[in-house]
Amino acid sequence: MSLDPVLARIDQDLPAATARLMELLRIPSISTDPAYADKVDVAADWLVADLRSLGFEASKRPTPGHPMVVGHSDGPGPHLLFYGHYDVQPVDPLELWHRDPFDPALEETQAGTVIRGRGASDDKGQLMTFVEACRAWKAVHGTLPARITMFFEGEEESGSPSLVPFLTENADELRADIALICDTGLFGDGTPGITTMLRGLLGEEITITGPAMDLHSGSFGGAAINPARVLARILASLHDDQGRVTVPGFYDGVDELPDALRAQWDGLGFDAAAFLGAVGLSEPAGEIGRTALEMIWSRPTCEINGMISGYTGDGFKTVLPSKASAKVSFRLVGRQDPLKIRESFRAMVRAMLPPDCSVAFADHGAGPASQMATDRPEFEAARRALSDEWPHPAAFIGAGGSIPVAGYFKDYLDMDAMLIGFGKDDDQIHSPNEKYDLESFHKGTRSWARILAALAG
Repeated sequence: MSLDPVLARIDQDLPAATARLMELLRIPSISTDPAYADKVDVAADWLVADLRSLGFEASKRPTPGHPMVVGHSDGPGPHLLFYGHYDVQPVDPLELWHRDPFDPALEETQAGTVIRGRGASDDKGQLMTFVEACRAWKAVHGTLPARITMFFEGEEESGSPSLVPFLTENADELRADIALICDTGLFGDGTPGITTMLRGLLGEEITITGPAMDLHSGSFGGAAINPARVLARILASLHDDQGRVTVPGFYDGVDELPDALRAQWDGLGFDAAAFLGAVGLSEPAGEIGRTALEMIWSRPTCEINGMISGYTGDGFKTVLPSKASAKVSFRLVGRQDPLKIRESFRAMVRAMLPPDCSVAFADHGAGPASQMATDRPEFEAARRALSDEWPHPAAFIGAGGSIPVAGYFKDYLDMDAMLIGFGKDDDQIHSPNEKYDLESFHKGTRSWARILAALAG
Protein backbone atom coordinates (compact mmCIF):
# COMPACT_ATOMS: atom_id res chain seq x y z
CA MET A 1 0.00 0.00 0.00
CA SER A 2 1.41 3.33 -1.10
CA LEU A 3 2.30 5.95 1.52
CA ASP A 4 2.29 9.13 -0.58
CA PRO A 5 -1.48 9.36 -1.10
CA VAL A 6 -1.97 8.83 2.65
CA LEU A 7 0.29 11.78 3.42
CA ALA A 8 -1.55 13.87 0.82
CA ARG A 9 -4.86 12.94 2.45
CA ILE A 10 -3.55 14.05 5.87
CA ASP A 11 -2.54 17.42 4.41
CA GLN A 12 -5.91 17.86 2.73
CA ASP A 13 -7.84 16.82 5.86
CA LEU A 14 -5.97 19.01 8.38
CA PRO A 15 -8.82 21.52 8.91
CA ALA A 16 -11.35 18.74 9.52
CA ALA A 17 -8.90 16.86 11.76
CA THR A 18 -8.31 20.01 13.79
CA ALA A 19 -12.06 20.52 14.14
CA ARG A 20 -12.44 16.96 15.45
CA LEU A 21 -9.71 17.56 18.02
CA MET A 22 -11.41 20.78 19.10
CA GLU A 23 -14.63 18.85 19.65
CA LEU A 24 -12.84 16.39 21.94
CA LEU A 25 -11.06 19.21 23.78
CA ARG A 26 -14.40 20.83 24.63
CA ILE A 27 -15.24 17.87 26.88
CA PRO A 28 -13.93 18.64 30.42
CA SER A 29 -12.74 15.10 31.19
CA ILE A 30 -10.99 15.91 34.49
CA SER A 31 -10.42 12.53 36.11
CA THR A 32 -9.23 13.76 39.53
CA ASP A 33 -12.45 15.66 40.34
CA PRO A 34 -15.57 13.54 41.02
CA ALA A 35 -17.71 16.44 39.86
CA TYR A 36 -16.52 15.73 36.30
CA ALA A 37 -17.03 11.96 36.32
CA ASP A 38 -19.91 12.19 33.85
CA LYS A 39 -17.77 14.28 31.50
CA VAL A 40 -15.03 11.64 31.54
CA ASP A 41 -17.73 9.19 30.45
CA VAL A 42 -18.78 11.56 27.67
CA ALA A 43 -15.21 11.72 26.37
CA ALA A 44 -14.99 7.91 26.38
CA ASP A 45 -18.25 7.70 24.43
CA TRP A 46 -16.95 10.27 21.93
CA LEU A 47 -13.84 8.18 21.28
CA VAL A 48 -15.83 4.97 20.92
CA ALA A 49 -18.07 6.62 18.33
CA ASP A 50 -15.09 8.04 16.44
CA LEU A 51 -13.30 4.68 16.34
CA ARG A 52 -16.46 2.95 15.16
CA SER A 53 -16.74 5.50 12.34
CA LEU A 54 -13.34 4.22 11.18
CA GLY A 55 -14.48 0.60 11.24
CA PHE A 56 -12.98 -0.35 14.60
CA GLU A 57 -14.83 -2.74 16.86
CA ALA A 58 -14.77 -0.34 19.80
CA SER A 59 -16.34 -0.30 23.24
CA LYS A 60 -16.24 1.50 26.57
CA ARG A 61 -15.04 -0.82 29.31
CA PRO A 62 -16.06 -0.14 32.93
CA THR A 63 -13.54 -0.13 35.78
CA PRO A 64 -13.93 0.72 39.48
CA GLY A 65 -12.93 4.22 38.41
CA HIS A 66 -13.17 5.80 34.98
CA PRO A 67 -13.68 3.68 31.85
CA MET A 68 -11.14 2.37 29.39
CA VAL A 69 -11.77 2.52 25.64
CA VAL A 70 -10.65 -0.46 23.55
CA GLY A 71 -10.92 -0.81 19.80
CA HIS A 72 -9.72 -3.43 17.31
CA SER A 73 -9.17 -3.29 13.56
CA ASP A 74 -7.79 -6.07 11.40
CA GLY A 75 -4.94 -5.53 8.99
CA PRO A 76 -2.35 -7.52 7.06
CA GLY A 77 0.77 -6.61 9.02
CA PRO A 78 1.97 -6.97 12.62
CA HIS A 79 -0.27 -6.44 15.63
CA LEU A 80 0.29 -2.98 17.16
CA LEU A 81 -1.19 -1.67 20.41
CA PHE A 82 -1.56 2.11 20.60
CA TYR A 83 -1.98 3.69 24.05
CA GLY A 84 -3.06 7.21 24.98
CA HIS A 85 -5.10 8.81 27.74
CA TYR A 86 -8.15 11.00 27.30
CA ASP A 87 -8.45 12.41 30.82
CA VAL A 88 -6.96 15.83 31.60
CA GLN A 89 -5.59 17.81 34.50
CA PRO A 90 -7.68 20.29 36.52
CA VAL A 91 -7.52 23.87 35.27
CA ASP A 92 -6.80 25.74 38.51
CA PRO A 93 -5.90 28.56 38.86
CA LEU A 94 -8.59 29.52 36.37
CA GLU A 95 -7.80 33.24 36.55
CA LEU A 96 -4.42 32.65 34.91
CA TRP A 97 -5.97 31.30 31.73
CA HIS A 98 -6.24 33.73 28.82
CA ARG A 99 -9.42 32.01 27.63
CA ASP A 100 -11.88 29.34 28.79
CA PRO A 101 -9.70 26.18 29.01
CA PHE A 102 -12.53 24.12 27.52
CA ASP A 103 -13.25 26.53 24.68
CA PRO A 104 -10.25 25.62 22.50
CA ALA A 105 -9.13 27.80 19.65
CA LEU A 106 -6.34 28.32 17.16
CA GLU A 107 -4.08 31.18 18.20
CA GLU A 108 -1.27 32.90 16.33
CA THR A 109 1.97 33.27 18.28
CA GLN A 110 5.46 34.46 17.36
CA ALA A 111 6.45 30.80 16.98
CA GLY A 112 3.46 29.88 14.80
CA THR A 113 -0.12 28.64 15.13
CA VAL A 114 -1.03 26.78 18.32
CA ILE A 115 -4.08 24.88 19.54
CA ARG A 116 -4.92 26.42 22.92
CA GLY A 117 -6.93 24.48 25.52
CA ARG A 118 -6.70 21.97 28.33
CA GLY A 119 -5.63 18.59 27.01
CA ALA A 120 -4.34 19.98 23.70
CA SER A 121 -0.90 18.47 24.30
CA ASP A 122 -1.51 16.16 27.26
CA ASP A 123 -2.81 13.92 25.82
CA LYS A 124 -5.79 14.43 23.54
CA GLY A 125 -3.87 16.14 20.75
CA GLN A 126 -1.17 13.47 20.84
CA LEU A 127 -3.73 10.66 20.95
CA MET A 128 -5.57 12.05 17.96
CA THR A 129 -2.42 12.21 15.80
CA PHE A 130 -2.49 8.42 15.67
CA VAL A 131 -6.26 8.23 15.16
CA GLU A 132 -6.03 10.71 12.29
CA ALA A 133 -3.19 8.73 10.70
CA CYS A 134 -5.42 5.64 10.78
CA ARG A 135 -8.30 7.68 9.34
CA ALA A 136 -6.16 8.69 6.37
CA TRP A 137 -5.01 5.11 5.73
CA LYS A 138 -8.63 3.94 5.81
CA ALA A 139 -9.81 6.74 3.51
CA VAL A 140 -7.15 6.05 0.90
CA HIS A 141 -6.78 2.26 1.00
CA GLY A 142 -9.95 1.10 2.75
CA THR A 143 -7.87 -0.76 5.33
CA LEU A 144 -4.97 -0.30 7.72
CA PRO A 145 -1.46 -1.58 6.96
CA ALA A 146 -1.35 -3.48 10.25
CA ARG A 147 -3.62 -5.06 12.81
CA ILE A 148 -4.23 -2.32 15.38
CA THR A 149 -5.64 -2.27 18.89
CA MET A 150 -6.49 1.10 20.40
CA PHE A 151 -6.28 1.39 24.18
CA PHE A 152 -7.30 4.71 25.76
CA GLU A 153 -7.18 5.27 29.51
CA GLY A 154 -9.36 7.66 31.54
CA GLU A 155 -7.36 7.74 34.78
CA GLU A 156 -3.76 8.58 33.84
CA GLU A 157 -3.90 12.00 35.49
CA SER A 158 -5.25 10.49 38.71
CA GLY A 159 -2.60 7.81 39.18
CA SER A 160 -4.02 5.00 36.98
CA PRO A 161 -5.56 3.02 39.87
CA SER A 162 -7.48 0.71 37.51
CA LEU A 163 -4.76 0.20 34.90
CA VAL A 164 -2.85 -2.79 36.27
CA PRO A 165 -6.00 -4.77 37.18
CA PHE A 166 -7.40 -4.05 33.71
CA LEU A 167 -4.18 -5.16 32.01
CA THR A 168 -4.13 -8.34 34.09
CA GLU A 169 -7.76 -9.21 33.39
CA ASN A 170 -7.53 -8.44 29.65
CA ALA A 171 -3.96 -9.49 28.90
CA ASP A 172 -4.81 -11.91 26.09
CA GLU A 173 -6.91 -9.30 24.30
CA LEU A 174 -4.41 -6.44 24.64
CA ARG A 175 -1.12 -8.25 24.06
CA ALA A 176 0.44 -7.31 20.71
CA ASP A 177 3.78 -7.48 18.94
CA ILE A 178 4.75 -4.04 20.24
CA ALA A 179 3.10 -1.07 21.98
CA LEU A 180 3.12 2.52 20.74
CA ILE A 181 2.78 5.30 23.33
CA CYS A 182 2.23 8.94 22.38
CA ASP A 183 2.70 10.82 25.66
CA THR A 184 6.18 12.25 25.16
CA GLY A 185 7.71 15.07 23.13
CA LEU A 186 10.18 16.19 20.53
CA PHE A 187 13.80 16.50 21.59
CA GLY A 188 13.83 20.01 20.15
CA ASP A 189 12.29 22.06 17.37
CA GLY A 190 12.48 19.90 14.29
CA THR A 191 14.21 17.00 16.06
CA PRO A 192 12.02 14.01 16.92
CA GLY A 193 13.01 11.31 19.36
CA ILE A 194 12.04 7.82 20.40
CA THR A 195 12.25 7.57 24.18
CA THR A 196 14.01 4.33 25.01
CA MET A 197 15.09 4.95 28.60
CA LEU A 198 12.77 5.83 31.46
CA ARG A 199 14.22 6.26 34.91
CA GLY A 200 12.67 4.46 37.84
CA LEU A 201 11.82 6.16 41.12
CA LEU A 202 12.31 5.35 44.80
CA GLY A 203 10.91 7.66 47.48
CA GLU A 204 11.97 7.60 51.13
CA GLU A 205 11.06 9.74 54.12
CA ILE A 206 13.22 9.59 57.23
CA THR A 207 12.40 11.01 60.66
CA ILE A 208 15.08 11.15 63.34
CA THR A 209 14.00 11.56 66.96
CA GLY A 210 16.30 12.58 69.81
CA PRO A 211 15.01 14.17 73.01
CA ALA A 212 11.43 13.57 74.09
CA MET A 213 10.55 17.23 73.50
CA ASP A 214 11.96 20.43 72.02
CA LEU A 215 14.65 21.81 74.36
CA HIS A 216 15.87 25.29 75.24
CA SER A 217 19.20 25.73 73.46
CA GLY A 218 20.64 27.77 76.31
CA SER A 219 19.85 25.12 78.90
CA PHE A 220 20.59 21.99 76.85
CA GLY A 221 22.75 23.14 73.91
CA GLY A 222 25.99 21.20 73.71
CA ALA A 223 24.89 18.57 76.22
CA ALA A 224 21.89 17.22 74.32
CA ILE A 225 21.91 15.58 70.91
CA ASN A 226 20.34 17.69 68.15
CA PRO A 227 18.42 15.60 65.56
CA ALA A 228 18.71 18.39 62.99
CA ARG A 229 22.51 18.20 63.14
CA VAL A 230 22.37 14.40 62.91
CA LEU A 231 20.09 14.58 59.87
CA ALA A 232 22.29 17.20 58.18
CA ARG A 233 25.35 14.99 58.59
CA ILE A 234 23.54 11.98 57.13
CA LEU A 235 22.20 13.91 54.15
CA ALA A 236 25.59 15.50 53.46
CA SER A 237 27.16 12.04 53.35
CA LEU A 238 24.91 10.80 50.53
CA HIS A 239 27.29 12.17 47.86
CA ASP A 240 31.08 12.16 47.62
CA ASP A 241 33.30 14.93 46.23
CA GLN A 242 32.86 13.55 42.70
CA GLY A 243 29.06 13.80 42.87
CA ARG A 244 28.60 10.03 43.13
CA VAL A 245 26.00 8.54 45.44
CA THR A 246 27.56 6.77 48.42
CA VAL A 247 24.77 4.34 49.31
CA PRO A 248 26.45 0.89 49.28
CA GLY A 249 25.64 -1.09 46.14
CA PHE A 250 23.87 1.88 44.56
CA TYR A 251 25.54 1.48 41.16
CA ASP A 252 24.86 -2.24 40.84
CA GLY A 253 23.11 -2.70 37.49
CA VAL A 254 24.15 0.70 36.07
CA ASP A 255 25.72 0.26 32.62
CA GLU A 256 27.74 2.66 30.51
CA LEU A 257 26.18 4.10 27.36
CA PRO A 258 26.80 2.12 24.17
CA ASP A 259 29.07 4.00 21.78
CA ALA A 260 26.41 4.23 19.06
CA LEU A 261 23.87 5.78 21.44
CA ARG A 262 26.46 8.19 22.83
CA ALA A 263 27.21 9.31 19.26
CA GLN A 264 23.49 9.95 18.64
CA TRP A 265 23.25 12.04 21.79
CA ASP A 266 26.39 13.99 20.95
CA GLY A 267 24.85 14.75 17.58
CA LEU A 268 21.77 16.34 19.13
CA GLY A 269 23.66 19.54 19.89
CA PHE A 270 22.23 19.85 23.41
CA ASP A 271 23.15 23.23 24.93
CA ALA A 272 23.77 22.52 28.62
CA ALA A 273 24.55 26.17 29.35
CA ALA A 274 21.21 27.31 27.92
CA PHE A 275 19.38 24.47 29.68
CA LEU A 276 20.75 25.51 33.07
CA GLY A 277 20.72 29.22 32.30
CA ALA A 278 16.97 29.12 31.75
CA VAL A 279 16.54 28.35 35.47
CA GLY A 280 19.22 30.73 36.72
CA LEU A 281 22.10 28.25 36.95
CA SER A 282 25.45 28.03 35.22
CA GLU A 283 27.35 24.86 36.19
CA PRO A 284 26.36 21.16 36.15
CA ALA A 285 26.31 19.88 39.73
CA GLY A 286 26.12 16.10 39.37
CA GLU A 287 28.75 13.46 38.66
CA ILE A 288 32.03 14.95 37.52
CA GLY A 289 32.96 13.89 33.99
CA ARG A 290 29.39 13.26 32.85
CA THR A 291 27.53 15.35 30.28
CA ALA A 292 24.26 17.01 31.23
CA LEU A 293 22.29 14.66 28.95
CA GLU A 294 23.92 11.64 30.57
CA MET A 295 22.99 12.93 34.02
CA ILE A 296 19.39 13.60 33.01
CA TRP A 297 18.73 10.47 30.95
CA SER A 298 21.10 7.63 31.80
CA ARG A 299 22.58 8.20 35.26
CA PRO A 300 20.94 7.50 38.62
CA THR A 301 20.46 10.26 41.17
CA CYS A 302 19.84 10.86 44.84
CA GLU A 303 18.07 14.14 45.63
CA ILE A 304 16.90 15.76 48.86
CA ASN A 305 13.38 17.02 48.18
CA GLY A 306 12.58 18.59 51.53
CA MET A 307 13.78 19.01 55.12
CA ILE A 308 11.78 19.95 58.22
CA SER A 309 13.00 20.50 61.75
CA GLY A 310 12.61 22.89 64.64
CA TYR A 311 11.09 26.34 64.43
CA THR A 312 10.58 27.61 60.86
CA GLY A 313 8.18 30.51 61.43
CA ASP A 314 8.87 34.24 61.42
CA GLY A 315 11.34 35.57 63.93
CA PHE A 316 13.58 33.37 65.98
CA LYS A 317 13.08 30.60 68.53
CA THR A 318 16.14 29.09 70.19
CA VAL A 319 15.23 25.42 70.44
CA LEU A 320 16.89 22.08 69.98
CA PRO A 321 14.23 20.21 68.00
CA SER A 322 12.98 16.85 69.15
CA LYS A 323 12.63 15.61 65.56
CA ALA A 324 14.11 16.21 62.14
CA SER A 325 12.82 14.75 58.89
CA ALA A 326 13.68 14.71 55.21
CA LYS A 327 12.24 13.42 51.96
CA VAL A 328 14.77 11.79 49.65
CA SER A 329 14.15 10.50 46.14
CA PHE A 330 16.29 8.27 43.93
CA ARG A 331 15.96 8.23 40.15
CA LEU A 332 17.02 4.80 38.94
CA VAL A 333 18.38 3.48 35.65
CA GLY A 334 19.29 0.19 34.00
CA ARG A 335 18.93 -2.86 36.25
CA GLN A 336 19.02 -1.09 39.60
CA ASP A 337 16.80 -2.83 42.14
CA PRO A 338 14.75 -0.22 44.06
CA LEU A 339 14.01 -2.56 46.96
CA LYS A 340 17.68 -3.44 47.47
CA ILE A 341 18.59 0.24 47.34
CA ARG A 342 15.90 1.01 49.92
CA GLU A 343 17.31 -1.53 52.35
CA SER A 344 20.89 -0.36 51.74
CA PHE A 345 19.90 3.28 52.27
CA ARG A 346 18.10 2.47 55.50
CA ALA A 347 21.01 0.40 56.79
CA MET A 348 23.37 3.29 56.01
CA VAL A 349 21.19 5.74 57.94
CA ARG A 350 20.87 3.41 60.94
CA ALA A 351 24.65 2.92 61.04
CA MET A 352 25.17 6.68 61.29
CA LEU A 353 22.83 7.24 64.23
CA PRO A 354 24.51 8.37 67.46
CA PRO A 355 23.30 7.21 70.89
CA ASP A 356 19.91 8.52 72.03
CA CYS A 357 18.59 8.88 68.47
CA SER A 358 16.09 6.65 66.67
CA VAL A 359 14.88 6.70 63.09
CA ALA A 360 11.57 5.91 61.43
CA PHE A 361 11.16 5.38 57.68
CA ALA A 362 8.16 5.86 55.41
CA ASP A 363 8.27 4.67 51.81
CA HIS A 364 6.76 6.67 48.97
CA GLY A 365 6.80 4.17 46.14
CA ALA A 366 9.43 2.09 44.40
CA GLY A 367 9.58 1.39 40.68
CA PRO A 368 12.45 0.15 38.49
CA ALA A 369 13.69 1.84 35.35
CA SER A 370 12.46 0.85 31.90
CA GLN A 371 14.90 0.28 29.07
CA MET A 372 13.57 -0.58 25.64
CA ALA A 373 15.01 -3.27 23.38
CA THR A 374 16.37 -0.95 20.70
CA ASP A 375 17.99 -3.88 18.90
CA ARG A 376 14.50 -4.84 17.73
CA PRO A 377 14.15 -3.89 14.05
CA GLU A 378 10.95 -1.92 14.73
CA PHE A 379 12.93 0.76 16.57
CA GLU A 380 15.29 1.53 13.73
CA ALA A 381 12.43 1.39 11.22
CA ALA A 382 10.48 3.94 13.27
CA ARG A 383 13.57 6.14 13.71
CA ARG A 384 14.14 6.26 9.96
CA ALA A 385 10.45 6.98 9.31
CA LEU A 386 10.53 9.91 11.75
CA SER A 387 13.73 11.21 10.19
CA ASP A 388 12.01 11.30 6.80
CA GLU A 389 9.31 13.64 8.16
CA TRP A 390 11.23 16.13 10.29
CA PRO A 391 14.08 18.53 9.40
CA HIS A 392 16.60 16.79 11.66
CA PRO A 393 17.27 13.05 12.12
CA ALA A 394 15.47 11.27 14.94
CA ALA A 395 17.43 9.78 17.82
CA PHE A 396 16.91 7.27 20.58
CA ILE A 397 16.65 9.48 23.64
CA GLY A 398 16.13 9.12 27.37
CA ALA A 399 13.70 10.72 29.78
CA GLY A 400 14.48 12.02 33.23
CA GLY A 401 11.07 11.16 34.58
CA SER A 402 8.95 8.04 34.64
CA ILE A 403 6.06 6.84 32.45
CA PRO A 404 4.73 3.84 34.37
CA VAL A 405 2.54 2.43 31.59
CA ALA A 406 5.60 1.45 29.56
CA GLY A 407 6.84 -0.67 32.45
CA TYR A 408 3.39 -2.12 33.00
CA PHE A 409 3.19 -3.27 29.39
CA LYS A 410 6.50 -5.09 29.87
CA ASP A 411 5.63 -6.55 33.27
CA TYR A 412 2.04 -7.63 32.61
CA LEU A 413 1.88 -8.13 28.83
CA ASP A 414 5.54 -9.02 28.14
CA MET A 415 5.49 -6.35 25.46
CA ASP A 416 8.10 -3.75 24.53
CA ALA A 417 6.96 -0.19 23.87
CA MET A 418 8.05 2.66 21.63
CA LEU A 419 7.40 6.10 23.11
CA ILE A 420 7.00 8.65 20.34
CA GLY A 421 5.46 12.06 20.90
CA PHE A 422 5.39 15.52 19.40
CA GLY A 423 4.89 17.83 22.37
CA LYS A 424 7.25 20.69 23.17
CA ASP A 425 8.78 21.86 26.42
CA ASP A 426 6.76 25.08 26.27
CA ASP A 427 3.37 23.35 25.87
CA GLN A 428 2.52 24.23 29.51
CA ILE A 429 0.98 20.86 30.25
CA HIS A 430 -0.57 20.72 33.75
CA SER A 431 -0.44 24.55 33.77
CA PRO A 432 -2.70 27.40 32.62
CA ASN A 433 -2.78 28.16 28.89
CA GLU A 434 -1.79 24.68 27.72
CA LYS A 435 -1.18 24.50 23.97
CA TYR A 436 -0.14 22.13 21.21
CA ASP A 437 1.56 23.46 18.10
CA LEU A 438 -0.52 22.97 14.98
CA GLU A 439 2.71 21.80 13.34
CA SER A 440 3.08 19.11 16.02
CA PHE A 441 -0.46 17.92 15.34
CA HIS A 442 -0.01 17.95 11.55
CA LYS A 443 3.50 16.49 11.32
CA GLY A 444 2.75 14.13 14.21
CA THR A 445 -0.10 12.65 12.17
CA ARG A 446 2.15 12.37 9.10
CA SER A 447 4.83 10.77 11.29
CA TRP A 448 2.49 8.04 12.49
CA ALA A 449 1.41 7.35 8.89
CA ARG A 450 5.06 6.87 7.98
CA ILE A 451 5.73 4.69 11.03
CA LEU A 452 2.74 2.48 10.23
CA ALA A 453 4.07 2.02 6.69
CA ALA A 454 7.56 1.23 8.01
CA LEU A 455 6.37 -1.27 10.59
CA ALA A 456 4.06 -2.97 8.12
CA GLY A 457 6.73 -3.10 5.42
